[in-house]
Amino acid sequence: MKILVLNGPNLNMLGIREPAIYGKQDYHALEAYCREACRDLGESIPGGIDCEIYQSNHEGDLVDRIQQAYFDKVDGIVINPAAYTHTSVAIMDALKAVSIPAVEVHLSNIDEREEFRHISYAGKACVKSFMGYGFEGYRKAVEYLIHGD
Repeated sequence: MKILVLNGPNLNMLGIREPAIYGKQDYHALEAYCREACRDLGESIPGGIDCEIYQSNHEGDLVDRIQQAYFDKVDGIVINPAAYTHTSVAIMDALKAVSIPAVEVHLSNIDEREEFRHISYAGKACVKSFMGYGFEGYRKAVEYLIHGD
């Protein structure tokens, strides 16, 4: 099974940017957490899980990587579009275009934050969302892609 974990703008600044909201662990810790979760969850799947992690601060790069996932035969996408959650019709359209099951993740609960953050365009193209679980949301997303509810 191939899983693509996509992270949007400013996630590379974890541990520095607003630690009261996003936590004190850095982006390398998030990458390690995701790899470990995929490795652990992949033990129940023949061949395991091939986990690719990609982060960009640029909307077009994220769109390009979503489109490439189609040609790479990715089985599922875990996406934290970060600030692009609330603004990017392009990311939503790319997710819809490739028709790969995608799960939206947010470290914080966007529904409990500023009103402008309550809108998720990417979420409209995702099969499930996990918000406010910190790093654990990524594990929940992979579990969902493997097992469904």
